Amino acid sequence: MLKTLVRAGELKTPVPKDIASVTTIDHDSEVDPAEVGMKPKQIKAIWKSIEDFYRSGLQPGMSITIRRSGKVIMNRAIGHARGNAPGHISLNPELMKPDTPVCLFSASKGVTAVLMHKLEEDGLINLDERVAHYIPEFGVGGKENTTLRHVLSHRAGLANIPLPDPDPRLLYQWNTMLDLLSAVSTKKGTGQEQAYHAITGGYVLGEIARRVTGRELRPLMHELFSAPLGCQIFNYGIEQTLHNETALNYSTGLPLPYPLSLIAKRALGIDFEKVAEISNTPDFMSAIIPAGNMYSTADELCRFYEMMLNEGEFEGKRILKPETVRKAVKPVGRITVDRMLMIPIRYSSGMMLGESLFSLFGAKAPKAYGHLGLINIVSWADPDRDISVAFLNTGKSLDPRSFPALGKVLWAISANCEPIRS
Repeated sequence: MLKTLVRAGELKTPVPKDIASVTTIDHDSEVDPAEVGMKPKQIKAIWKSIEDFYRSGLQPGMSITIRRSGKVIMNRAIGHARGNAPGHISLNPELMKPDTPVCLFSASKGVTAVLMHKLEEDGLINLDERVAHYIPEFGVGGKENTTLRHVLSHRAGLANIPLPDPDPRLLYQWNTMLDLLSAVSTKKGTGQEQAYHAITGGYVLGEIARRVTGRELRPLMHELFSAPLGCQIFNYGIEQTLHNETALNYSTGLPLPYPLSLIAKRALGIDFEKVAEISNTPDFMSAIIPAGNMYSTADELCRFYEMMLNEGEFEGKRILKPETVRKAVKPVGRITVDRMLMIPIRYSSGMMLGESLFSLFGAKAPKAYGHLGLINIVSWADPDRDISVAFLNTGKSLDPRSFPALGKVLWAISANCEPIRS
């Protein structure tokens, strides 16, 4: 028997009584917890927090991979990838699996940032150089001294798409977006204010990468990261042949109240409720949006953060120099209230950072770093615990009940993956 909608205007996915019927565990990849100094009950506690989140009906499909000390302790999925949209249930919904591709949304930013750090490592760019050095037409309207680091750390004064009501199709029009961002004027282009750049910064960084390498972003990402990490999906957009295998995103929960609706629209440029619908279109899936449409499995994103955790090395392959990783996760400033998100947060040059009490990456995680993707996608590495985590979700919701449910998952991971004492 399935649970049904319980409030007017509320969107929930149906949840079966038998959670095991919609659970997929890759037993071949998961190691005995004892191999990494953990107990089975700790794994069970983490998984229970995820099952509880799924029972909320706000997440149609979820997948998670956790590595500790380099070994996979969890590689699982729960729910459905397709066919369980709230109010539109298919007779044959497709199970979510650990290898189901998922759009990372803003979790793409952390990867794009590391791509830029790699280009600096290779001597192709300098992150403290002016953007106008690489894109001359950008250097007008108060952006003459805006640097790449300002863009990476959300301090370039480009928090909004510079149009009052932008057409979502702009996301697929690379040259038009670049022209808009180059022409815009700002009084905050030199790092004086931290305000989250949800979409805009990716086009600037991506264009610089294209100009200095002479290559498009998909083959560049494949050569520098996807192939060395052994990934099949991990890249900008997704091949058309895989569209039907990719998880769909669904709006869930209660309608977004004011002023959250206004904040979300300011950040994204469109109404929050439209994001899921747009993300399921072939145009979006095939596009290259460096700040918002990388696709990956949980395992592949976890591989990326495991590489970062190991100072640039993965399974014996050197992908980044250790000093490049250290630069990528070094704080740019102190924790401050972000003027777009309206929450206190610290950034490095591209990553969201953990804190000593509670943060985006659980409790007592001051050295953790990673990135969120449209609220409920969370990916990170925590050197103190020697863990890398990718937690992917297809429910697009700012429902107030979603935050404590997600918080319990983050707390369960940090509480049960105890810091490793040297």
